[in-house]
This record gives sequence, structure tokens and C-alpha cells, in this order.
Amino acid sequence: MMTLLLAALPVCAQETGPLGPMDEGVPTYVCQRAVGRIEVDGKLNEESWRLAKPTTRFVFPWPDQPGDKQKTTVQLVWDDEALYVGYTCRDTDITAVYTKRDDPTYKDDCVEVFLDPAPDRTVFYYGFEMNCRGVMYDYFMCWPLCILNNFDCQGWRLATHIDGTLNDQTDTDRGWTLEVKIPFANFGGLHKGPPKDGERWRMQMNRWDGKDKRALSEWTPSGKTEPDPHRPAGFGVLEFSEEAVGK
Repeated sequence: MMTLLLAALPVCAQETGPLGPMDEGVPTYVCQRAVGRIEVDGKLNEESWRLAKPTTRFVFPWPDQPGDKQKTTVQLVWDDEALYVGYTCRDTDITAVYTKRDDPTYKDDCVEVFLDPAPDRTVFYYGFEMNCRGVMYDYFMCWPLCILNNFDCQGWRLATHIDGTLNDQTDTDRGWTLEVKIPFANFGGLHKGPPKDGERWRMQMNRWDGKDKRALSEWTPSGKTEPDPHRPAGFGVLEFSEEAVGK
């Protein structure tokens, strides 16, 4: 399916190209193998999550944003079938109104991961934007010219766990966690099969936080003048390791 979509985009293919070197001031997350089965329930309580390296490197590049600068932690692991991403979000006021697949979840309390499995050939990437209610908005981005909203990830699993009360501003919440499974089979248009040891993709991770006073934080700054994470040249590096977590 994705191969057909790429073939239908000759203009995009002509006007985009590979990204530059992956070691010029951007962060790298070394993603290790999961140990045991991961039950996607939003609670991040399996051994893999206990052992996986966390990153708290979330920055707020736009100082004029009015929202609170709350802490975000992310962990990633993988197996032959899929990539697993776990978010832990400190949040004193948890809000989300969107409930249907491909709703604009980025307007809610939301986390995102962008994945480019072929950075040596393109700046195409897959976007996964997920709110605290466990609603997925996914797409294929042919940056900077067009976005394919008719891409639908298959075999994915997504769950969240809320520590507080949703959409109630009269109390103080504690936070929420999100767990998502993204099968590698969905990247067939740009990548065949699971990654190899040492393979490096481009990746961005973001969080939209707040209802009226919004704040966007990023794993690595996009370089945009306004709050906007969509700039592949600002993406960091996702490096896959065959070594199991905890080793």
C-alpha cells in the first residue's frame, strides 16, 4: 500500500532528499531489545520498562509559551515484530476531548513520535500523535509538501493510564502514562523487515500539554520560529541494538 502511495508522489520525491550527517549536535537514543512479553496496558510495569534507559531530555525552545513546563520521560524497546514506546508525563491538569481515530489529538494533552526509517534516501516520515485518552492520529508525511492522512497503521496497540481525573480543573492531577506498539510491517514503503543491529533511523518525540495555555516540548529542537515540531533536519537519531535491556 505504501509503495503505491510513494509512486503517486513524483513531485515530492523530486523535491526532497536525504538528511545530512546524523551526528551533528542531535541526540541519539540507543534502543535495546525487550525482555519477555510486553502487555500494552498503559502501565509500563513490565521488566523491559523497568530496565530500559529513560530520556528526560525534553526542551521548551519557545520561551514565550504560556503553558507549564512539566516533566516528560520516554523509554523505547523493540523486538522482531515492533517498536514499543513508553511515555511518562507529569501533569497537574489532564485534559482531552477527542475520542475518534485520526481526530486532531495534538490539540489535547498529547505525545508524539515521528519515525524516518530511511534517512539516507528521503525526508519522508511516519507520524503517530496520541492523546492521554489513548486515541491515535497517524499519517505519512512527505515533508514539506504534503501529508497523507489515509495512511493507517496496522496491528498497533495503544493504551494509557491516568493518575488523576480527566477534564476536571477543580483538582490537582499527578500525571499519565502511555504505551504504544508500532509493528515494523507498517514501514514497508521505506524499510523491509525489522532493523539490524546498529541501524540508525531519524526520530523526533514531542509533547503538547495544556488546554488554554499550551506548551510544546521536544526531544530535540526543531529549529522552527514558532511552536512546530515538523522539521526533519532537527530530528534526533534512533539507533537499534541487539543487546537486551539491562545488559
